[in-house]
Amino acid sequence: MSASVNPGALFARHTLLAQGWAADVLLEWDGAGNLLAVTPGAAAPPGVEQAQLVLPGMVNLHSHAFQRALGGLTETAGDNPHNPHNPHNPHNPDSFWTWRDLMYRFARNITPGQIEAIATQLFTECLRHGYTAVCEFHYLQRAPGGSVYPRPAETAERIVAAARAAGIGLTMLPVLYSHAGFGEQALRGDQQRFRSDPAQVLGIVDALEAERCGQLEVGAAPHSLRAATIAQIRELAQTLPAGRPLHIHIAEQEDEVRQCLAATGMRPLRYLAEHVALDERWCLVHATHIDADEVDRVARSGAVAGLCPSTEANLGDGLYPLAQFIAAGGRFGIGSDSHVSQSPVEELRWLEYGQRLRHQRRNVAVSPSQRRVGDFLWQGALAGGAQASGRKVGVLGAGMRADLLVLDSEHPNLEGVAVDDVLGAFIFAGNDNLVRDVLAGGRWVVRDARHVDQDAIARRYKQTLVALREYRS
Repeated sequence: MSASVNPGALFARHTLLAQGWAADVLLEWDGAGNLLAVTPGAAAPPGVEQAQLVLPGMVNLHSHAFQRALGGLTETAGDNPHNPHNPHNPHNPDSFWTWRDLMYRFARNITPGQIEAIATQLFTECLRHGYTAVCEFHYLQRAPGGSVYPRPAETAERIVAAARAAGIGLTMLPVLYSHAGFGEQALRGDQQRFRSDPAQVLGIVDALEAERCGQLEVGAAPHSLRAATIAQIRELAQTLPAGRPLHIHIAEQEDEVRQCLAATGMRPLRYLAEHVALDERWCLVHATHIDADEVDRVARSGAVAGLCPSTEANLGDGLYPLAQFIAAGGRFGIGSDSHVSQSPVEELRWLEYGQRLRHQRRNVAVSPSQRRVGDFLWQGALAGGAQASGRKVGVLGAGMRADLLVLDSEHPNLEGVAVDDVLGAFIFAGNDNLVRDVLAGGRWVVRDARHVDQDAIARRYKQTLVALREYRS
């Protein structure tokens, strides 16, 4: 990308720090993209760029980048009659499972070059809306027929290249995917591109080791209890280098809960917790259908609940028990998952509004120490996302990554708004994108709401879409 990494500085009249809003903050970073100093109450140095409102960049803790190209193409009822969950049957309507088969059909022909083009476009969109880091849950790892690429890490390397080109921070999570369902069911033909075992996943982790840097961490992700056995999950968790993040889909669908009960006698979250030592390395993605005991288990474990409200709504998954989780002291973050939205504002708004509808009351996402919903959501998602990423992000402080957003303080939605109300206005007022400039890893990657390489990246993406949509049927 054209933007370079250089030592830099920014003076902000109002900056969101870990302890809350601070005035007259001087932020300084080095050529490696790390913050050297964050100094409140400073004087504005001559010649240093100034801004009014600065936030830490948000972490997108759950992404399937290739699904960005599928957006809007699955919104027709009953268009997959060959699915075993037949949508033409009024007793078995469209669901996550019918959507999944459409996604498989779309994914079967995507090439490594197309994966890179899609991911680069997605990452520019995420940056423009306020994500400065993403965790890529990457399971499209084999060639279309299921064969291994000459370099088994080929498609993972393409995601890394896309993140580098866009300028976004990345946590790469190669996925363990061995089975089609509980009871070690054999993978279907349309799942062969995902096939992997613990040794193969660890091989990809090793292949990416030399790429690790301030902008890249590498962990791993057992896809789900459907796709990996407890023995495999335990092997992966124990063999992965210490401290690396582990993510897993869990309890996303009621059918999944029923299948797990039938196969194991336990609900998914409890089954995982009984057999694997859940701790702060873990991000439990969705966890939509968990009971009160499981809520407490997750909160006590220190694991992060990875919530993806726009995708969970799009797929009809259900609503997470957020109020109970907050009361239990649970940690959460947000992700854009299938990328029907690339905006952290939309994820956080959906998260709160879903709870308001569920409980028929207002202002649910708060705590005794933080009564402002916007502040609670942004700060909570920053902390949970940073933990899930395994990277030094989420807080503007010395030694952390230089990831920040400059809001458009001249936008009507922020006109005359007291600084304590800025996050409330940012998240809950209107639909305009209020992110003006974005610094990620010490690079100015977005200026005046445009990515610095936006046009060239979009051209390549559009060419990819033309080719891919020939394979939709």
